Amino acid sequence: MTTAQNIASARRHILHLDQDTFFVSVERLRNSSLNNKAVIIGGMSDRGVVASCSYEARQFGVHSAMPMKLARQLCADAIFIRGDMQVYSDYSDLVTGIIADKAPLYEKASIDEHYLDISGMDRFFGCVRWASELRHTIMRETGLPISMGLSQNKTVAKIATGEAKPNGQLLVGPDRVIPFLDPLSVRKIPMVGPRAYETLRTMGITNIGTLRRIPPEILSRMMGKNGQEIWKRANGIDHSPVQAWNEQKSMSTETTFETDTINVSHMHDILSAMCEKLAFNLRNNQQLTGCASVKIRYANYDTHTMQQRLPYTAFDHILNPLCKSLFNKLYTRRMRIRLVGIHFSRLVRGVQQLNMFEENTDTANLYQAMDKMRRKYGIHIITKANIPTTAVASDGPTVRPKGPN
Repeated sequence: MTTAQNIASARRHILHLDQDTFFVSVERLRNSSLNNKAVIIGGMSDRGVVASCSYEARQFGVHSAMPMKLARQLCADAIFIRGDMQVYSDYSDLVTGIIADKAPLYEKASIDEHYLDISGMDRFFGCVRWASELRHTIMRETGLPISMGLSQNKTVAKIATGEAKPNGQLLVGPDRVIPFLDPLSVRKIPMVGPRAYETLRTMGITNIGTLRRIPPEILSRMMGKNGQEIWKRANGIDHSPVQAWNEQKSMSTETTFETDTINVSHMHDILSAMCEKLAFNLRNNQQLTGCASVKIRYANYDTHTMQQRLPYTAFDHILNPLCKSLFNKLYTRRMRIRLVGIHFSRLVRGVQQLNMFEENTDTANLYQAMDKMRRKYGIHIITKANIPTTAVASDGPTVRPKGPN
């Protein structure tokens, strides 16, 4: 890193805010009898997964994304709750609203996590004081616990938040970054997942200090392009900006036929292809939809739509049958059709596990494997067997995102 970059980095003040065990905290706010008890939220069947758990449950080895069957074995006396994504989304919006009213620049990273760039605030109020007051305002107005980390970039701020939990705050100044990071496990680095950790451990690297001293060229040979980035983060280097956040409220796609048609089977294939692509975009954007609608336009340009609300999801095996059912109810005139479209609205932020209160690990693993292939080779590299390739154009259905409503 150049001298100029070092100076610029030292001048940045990046705040990371993370709601502690967010789902559990919301449930405790609604039901105080859950306080100080082991609580596990997720799918109720043995094939479901854990979406969130309290610190009391974590003492038994329970963690997010764990199969529910194993969680029950580890902590049989826990209180198990299915969860309500709508309620969690409402509380998330409440926290975001408080931040939006006070912060000059913020980014919503997930349903329970925010980054703020408060550089320059020290000239007027003092960054530590301002950040601490914001944290206490959120706790006072929502009743929810929240932890914060304040440092010179996103990576160090996020790690600091993790060290401040539960319900604490931590400042890591520019002169304290390396001493702070060095003794910590390499698993604390945000982009180090289970596979990267195993690779580093086989190299005898378990803490950040050891990783920092490894020549970056060796890490690049061992881990590819991610090796260089992991080395930078181990050295407290992260120039990624806080990106101004705007919530996408809906997404849609539609197809106009070259020749007006009454071929219902073909239209079902088109709907399936569009639904599959939109659902992939939802998962890729870490979003869920709570309302689906279908549009048809007849040859005489009459246009009709029908919508239906549903439990929040991003799975096309749920959305696809619903969209076909809406189409079947909507298409009553037996007239030629020139256009069909799908629209997903009531979007909320949520990572993959959030919509698995009734799903199982096999379903989740299948979607994750398919999505990984699509990101690497293109969205049309794999599709469901019941969707003929002729139903998907070379560039696929056109997705038209819509901005905030």
